[in-house]
Amino acid sequence: MQESRSPENPIIPEYCEGTDMIDEICSGEEIDTRIPSLGEPKIQSPLAQKGYSCFVSDNDRVLIRVSHSTLKNNINKKKDPLSFEFAGPRNRIYFDPTKLRCAIVTCGGLCPGINDVIRAIVLSLYYGYGVTSIFGIRYGLKGFMPEYGLPMVDLTPQAVERIHEYGGTILGSSRGHQPVEAIVDALERMNVGILFMIGGDGTFRAGAKICEEIRKRRLKISLVAIPKTIDNDIYLVQKTFGFDTAVEMACQAIRCAHTEAVGAPNCIGLVKVMGRYSGFIAAAATNALREVNFCLIPESDFDLEGENGLLKALEERLRQRKHAVVVIAEGAGQKYVRTEKMEKDPSGNLKLGDIGLLMRDRFKEYFKKIGMEASVKYIDPSYIVRSVPANVDDRLYCANLGQNAVHAAMAGKTGMMVSLWNGRYVHVPILSAIKRRKQVNLNGRFWLSVLESTGQSPLKNT
Repeated sequence: MQESRSPENPIIPEYCEGTDMIDEICSGEEIDTRIPSLGEPKIQSPLAQKGYSCFVSDNDRVLIRVSHSTLKNNINKKKDPLSFEFAGPRNRIYFDPTKLRCAIVTCGGLCPGINDVIRAIVLSLYYGYGVTSIFGIRYGLKGFMPEYGLPMVDLTPQAVERIHEYGGTILGSSRGHQPVEAIVDALERMNVGILFMIGGDGTFRAGAKICEEIRKRRLKISLVAIPKTIDNDIYLVQKTFGFDTAVEMACQAIRCAHTEAVGAPNCIGLVKVMGRYSGFIAAAATNALREVNFCLIPESDFDLEGENGLLKALEERLRQRKHAVVVIAEGAGQKYVRTEKMEKDPSGNLKLGDIGLLMRDRFKEYFKKIGMEASVKYIDPSYIVRSVPANVDDRLYCANLGQNAVHAAMAGKTGMMVSLWNGRYVHVPILSAIKRRKQVNLNGRFWLSVLESTGQSPLKNT
């Protein structure tokens, strides 16, 4: 496989919301940004034939770190600054659209915007490139396995016309591992030229193995991924689709909790939001509303008991203001609900203990113990957040992700995901994206904003 050339025309973006997270992610490490290719693109793009001229080349780049000191250091060392390949349509493509078959598969948990991405891919392939053979794989990677007998879904513009109005995924999804060799066997049998995978970290790890098996067999199959995780925890992505919708829905729940809290004396509004390993939803919703008094996330350990613990701080808050709002991510405080034998889901993730219910009960027990009348209103909107249609911002984002995935795949690129970085759409190798998980930086401006909004202390006794 060929790899893209070194940068000649770096694109320096303006400062945009989220650059704090970008600085936190990189922390100076070297990242492999080379995108594998199936071969030299030799076919003139149908977009050029239609008179479009907004093409980019592999030499157009987006800088990973945008700061004067970074650029100056690279100039002094006489080396190109680290950058990603710019996404967008290429003047020449690798695949012949008249002979191409494309497949789309969605994996993992539900997330707002999946149908929007599917729709964008289908419409871009059909109207942009003239590809008419597009189908969906049912229920994730299970759909490739003959023993399940799952039929494929024919995806036409008419079939996807209104799917963006609904939550979930029209293709269905599933968790769990399937044999990589059997998946590639199925791709060969179906004569698939491009596979679009919509999923998160586990899906990407499967995608990397599929790419390796394709390479071993010397097949000309492109695999392009679109990052999907409601928790916003995929590495080297400024923001994942569905995150804005999740934060919006979380804010609605927090508003309700705040209304309940101020409606009764010594009332605590407790809201549990999604965030298995990363607390971006909880932190972003806290920053958006400024009505939260305690924001608890997996990255920041806290104590319940003790003079500096959460319960004592909550007591002081009630004595002063007569109400409180607590937001907790599902993965926070797991040391309080962890058992000796933790079960795993089909994807291999540890099944978390229900920290929300534990907190509700501990709050009640504590105030009863100290003889202080208090009530707790508990709200868990998790499955509602997962299943709703995407909001307008996420819909626009999903459309751009889907379209740029098509442009990359048609140009013969493979083993990559489409990402938003520094306000630009870029190509990121899957192998780089699965190096680690993105988490809230407790020393960054994003978390500092949470602390300035809530006024909460470290909630630690030592």
